[in-house]
Amino acid sequence: CTVIVTRIVTKDLHKPISILFCNLAFSDLFTSFSGFWISVLFITNPDITIFGSKDTLAPYALHAMSILSTIYNLVSIGIERYLAVAESMRTRLRVSRNHSIALVLINWALACFLGCLPLMGWNCLHTEKNLSVLYSPFCVNYLIFIIIPHIVVAFVIPLFTYLGIIIILRKRKLRMKAHGQATGTYKSAEIQVARTSIFIWLLGLISYAPFVAGVIFDATNHQCHTDLYPGIYIFRNCTAMLITTNCLGNPIIYTLKAKSPAAALKALKCPSLSRARACAI
Repeated sequence: CTVIVTRIVTKDLHKPISILFCNLAFSDLFTSFSGFWISVLFITNPDITIFGSKDTLAPYALHAMSILSTIYNLVSIGIERYLAVAESMRTRLRVSRNHSIALVLINWALACFLGCLPLMGWNCLHTEKNLSVLYSPFCVNYLIFIIIPHIVVAFVIPLFTYLGIIIILRKRKLRMKAHGQATGTYKSAEIQVARTSIFIWLLGLISYAPFVAGVIFDATNHQCHTDLYPGIYIFRNCTAMLITTNCLGNPIIYTLKAKSPAAALKALKCPSLSRARACAI
């Protein structure tokens, strides 16, 4: 909510990339809300989060939809940044607000369709075949279909985009150095991009790797719920906490990554500082 309010109020940040940042904040907000919904169900009736019921189907579907939207947004931000650096100034003009809005709508449409498949009938409420032990009443084949390919996309595409940005900045720095020009700006930009990409990779690895490991275990496991209680469900709760940590880390890395996370809020009180910071970025 802080990111959304900051981006909306600060007029200098009304740019195409800011739309993607706000959309990422919305995705994180929905992820946290659905996680809170599942937690309330766990507190009020723990059995339904273990054996599954119709009550858990909607919050799990919302959780899957918000996670997919977050993945699409992270990939979109990486591609947009690559286009902004790789091509000429004309490319920046072509990546307009309308393009960003269209991309946001496409991301949400795809995330809603794939996330709501269990609500459309792809679930295991009335059968024990392919039933997920960790995320009942989801089916194991649905989890494999959704999670594994998207996690690969979320790691591979940002890898190439951010590495591409670093390589381009380094080539331009060497070209400027050969002509005897100052290279301090490109060196600073290269360090910032490298640092940001490392944070993204570490945050994604810490947040989603245990969840993916749980899905793989779910697909290869042939034991019933009672045999795995309570250890595997404690592990499941920990993976949910790590995904929530990702929702807390995204705003800090992408939008509030100044010397202090409160810097963006302080800029709202000083319009001149806000304009200077926007120009610097």
